[in-house]
Amino acid sequence: MLSTLVTLMVDSVATSIYTRDREAGNDFVEVGGADLESNGEGGGSHFHHGQGYGMKVSAAGDDGQQRMRYKVIALVLELGIVLHSALIGLSLEASNNTCTIKGLVAALCFHQMFEGMGLGGCILQADYNFAKRMIMAFFFATTTPFGILVGLGLSKTYKENSPTALIISGLLNASTAWLLIYMALVDLLAGDFMGPKMQGSISLQLKSFVVVLLGAGGMSLMAKWA
Repeated sequence: MLSTLVTLMVDSVATSIYTRDREAGNDFVEVGGADLESNGEGGGSHFHHGQGYGMKVSAAGDDGQQRMRYKVIALVLELGIVLHSALIGLSLEASNNTCTIKGLVAALCFHQMFEGMGLGGCILQADYNFAKRMIMAFFFATTTPFGILVGLGLSKTYKENSPTALIISGLLNASTAWLLIYMALVDLLAGDFMGPKMQGSISLQLKSFVVVLLGAGGMSLMAKWA
């Protein structure tokens, strides 16, 4: 995970530097072309008017694509979080070990807080209507208690160390883990760091990467303790 984040950091900063150098070269060429066109008799004004209209249409299309991207991200992230939260609730209630329960409660608090912040940001950026926002918030808030209720019903028959339980739990945890890792690295981090706002400021990228590394380190320490 650390090597992946470092690779993303190097790729993002290198892309930003390359894009800035290329835009500087294009600006130099455009200024030279404008000087040559200024010798004409007003022919350049029509060109610039059409260019401005095309830029407006392109910007509107980019906004629509970005909004659709956030909608897909929010739905897939909601699915991964719902499944993972249900598994945590099931493990919490089905466990009979007091030490395990304490660790799971601590992990559950941080887990729900940070995932709720990430999912809430994606839902707002996706520009869903009020009803869809409430539905997604409802499922996020109720899946963990639902998992606890299921674990309560299975607490007398569920054996967490049995081969069947270990295989099923491992498969479900692996399926939700790869989904959440993919969403975090590809759709959230890479999408944001390769966006125009981040690419326009190297200092903002470095500050953001420091925060990402601190968050990853903190969650790793919590996972080791839990």
